[in-house]
Amino acid sequence: MYAYHSYAKPKRILVTGGAGFIGSHLCDRLVGDGHEVICLDNFFTGRKRNIVHLLDNPGFELVRHDVTQPILLEADWIFNLACPASPIHYLYNPVKTTKVNVLGAMNMLGMAKRVRARIMQASTSEVYGDPHVHPQMEEYWGNVNPIGKRSCYDEGKRVAETFFFDYLRQNKVDAKVVRIFNTYGPRMRADDGRVVSSFIVEARRGREITVYGTGEQTRSFCYIDDMIEGMIRMMDYESEGARKDADYTKPSLSGFPGPVNLGNPEEISIRSLAEKIIDLAKSPAGIVFGDLPEDDPRRRRPDISKARRYLQWTPEVSLEEGLKKTIDYFRDLSP
Repeated sequence: MYAYHSYAKPKRILVTGGAGFIGSHLCDRLVGDGHEVICLDNFFTGRKRNIVHLLDNPGFELVRHDVTQPILLEADWIFNLACPASPIHYLYNPVKTTKVNVLGAMNMLGMAKRVRARIMQASTSEVYGDPHVHPQMEEYWGNVNPIGKRSCYDEGKRVAETFFFDYLRQNKVDAKVVRIFNTYGPRMRADDGRVVSSFIVEARRGREITVYGTGEQTRSFCYIDDMIEGMIRMMDYESEGARKDADYTKPSLSGFPGPVNLGNPEEISIRSLAEKIIDLAKSPAGIVFGDLPEDDPRRRRPDISKARRYLQWTPEVSLEEGLKKTIDYFRDLSP
């Protein structure tokens, strides 16, 4: 959908979590853009099937490694995506999730400092918690339970952001932060518990779709191709790097380290999403309701004014178009 990006010269790029859902699409795009890509993954949630088609490409290299352990690689850019991102996976081992967020960020920032690489943190809309401000803008500090079951992920990502801006200010690391809102598309895992994949799997099997709470809670869903475009535009956005006198809580005319929201501002209720998926999948499935999980956000929609202003980015794929592509992907999977 998007034309290949034009760069000053090909780069050597490290993608941590590169065999995951978002990471593998990012690797695809970067290899297609002519870069040399190192995919680093420990395969806790990532899958080799996501990147197997790249293994014979001379511009692609796979490294099996856990980001909680130090490693030294040469790179011009580092995309730090390594972290289980669905509740089922990050709640499986919450201590490990916190370590991945905190130690992973620290290790990648240390590498970026040593090799003078530009580095981007894939943060999350979960840093806003159950928000009191709607839509969520980057200046909003959030409403997060620091001791709840989800805090290993929510607070872990918040600490990672802290590390990135402290390394930027103190160590002059060329750091950037994007806050990723709900993203969906091919290569989502059927067992990851995310709402889109779960609803599609249940609809295809003709089972009742479980909607938690009343179903009136809202989310905003961004198709994977749009998300990858936004991430690349942010990473490639030129800045003066870290300046001693800069106020990095706000973007300036000279540079934009972020944080920046990346997501689709089209808001939909979870119940309406379930109904849309049932319709698109031509499924006989019905809807049942369950208890709302602890600290589940009631409303979630990004303010993407900064992404539009600085990156000239806005999502192009409609929810219906993206869901059709995702349903087709799950239909083509082996039983």
